[in-house]
Amino acid sequence: MSLRQIEPKQRGFLIVNAHPDGAARTVHRMWEAIPARSDGRRPVALILGHSAGYGLATLLAGLRQHGIRGIGVAFETPDTGRRTASAGWYRTAATADLAAADGHDIRFVNTDAFSIDAKSHVADLLEEHYGPVDYLIYSLAAPRRTDPATGEVHHSVIKPLGAAYEAPALDFSASEPAISWTRIEPGTVTETRATVAVMGGEDWSVWVHVLAARRLLAPGFTTAALTYVGSEVTAPVYRQGTIGAAKEHLEQTARDLNDSLLLKENEGRAFTVVAGAAVTQASSAIPSIALYTAFLRTVLGDNGFRTTAQQATDLWDQLEGRTPLVLDNEGRVRLDGWELDGRVQDQVRALWADPQRSLESSRAGAHWFMGEVRALYGWNVDDVAYDQPAETDIPWPTQR
Repeated sequence: MSLRQIEPKQRGFLIVNAHPDGAARTVHRMWEAIPARSDGRRPVALILGHSAGYGLATLLAGLRQHGIRGIGVAFETPDTGRRTASAGWYRTAATADLAAADGHDIRFVNTDAFSIDAKSHVADLLEEHYGPVDYLIYSLAAPRRTDPATGEVHHSVIKPLGAAYEAPALDFSASEPAISWTRIEPGTVTETRATVAVMGGEDWSVWVHVLAARRLLAPGFTTAALTYVGSEVTAPVYRQGTIGAAKEHLEQTARDLNDSLLLKENEGRAFTVVAGAAVTQASSAIPSIALYTAFLRTVLGDNGFRTTAQQATDLWDQLEGRTPLVLDNEGRVRLDGWELDGRVQDQVRALWADPQRSLESSRAGAHWFMGEVRALYGWNVDDVAYDQPAETDIPWPTQR
């Protein structure tokens, strides 16, 4: 037991501790926002990066609406006594409780998904408990990856390519949002290659090949990796930068998988899924994305901005055939039409043109963004008793 009074600790845009009850409440809130239904089919799913962002939303929507069985994989840190467990640790515990109460058969593995040992262990669990996989959802976001073949550690960077990037950014390190300016020097060839090694499609492909070698691809196997395109406003630091190079590699990997014999033999398919903007731990760390998202929220309001849960529900409906696939000319599943609508982007560009002045008219959107970032770590969440001690030493869920 580790019952103690805790308060948020923030360093710049980073929040370095989490509130267990607040993190659990965010999961409950997302769960309740997804309408429950059952179509009788209970596909086996492997969700890589299940504890945050679109991975968490895809897991919850899959459980809630399609009764998925299988395994979620994440790499989270426990309570150390000096620092709380990571928010993803607490979210996983809450997800396990909800799934168990609803009768779902889902296991959670805390491991470095990039490692060979992790792949072997997960394959063993699949063989023992579930059999071949119907869906592999790849939603890993990490700052580094150790190459399993060479032992080299690759570090991803968020940098433009070709020229320095100067743009307005949202400073949410204080109680009131403010405009700051960011300048980022262009990434080098070495930094770009390292970012591709971390965030590209190499590890995704390895996962598929490991499952195939263990005869764990079900007939009609589908795998999907989450990606993002975004607006021309943020393109220099995202889609045209080092991260964009990694996303292009991810998308090429989908094409290579679709052309491979191992998927053709199972009548399988591989997609990249272009999601819309969202407040995630990863996106909050990207310069200017926070301000762009705040402006986007201002333009769209409460009803127009699509949550990760809503987008994940759309994704499952497309993958399961409830609704037609929405594919672009490159074969990518598109969930971002609401964001990239021309009228919406025109209004965002108008705000971006004078960010200091626009912040005044967009203050509600900026406060919303700040609140959503803090909620990712379990802070500023309704119906949580922050003035009371909380149990921070919560065990990782084991199969009941």
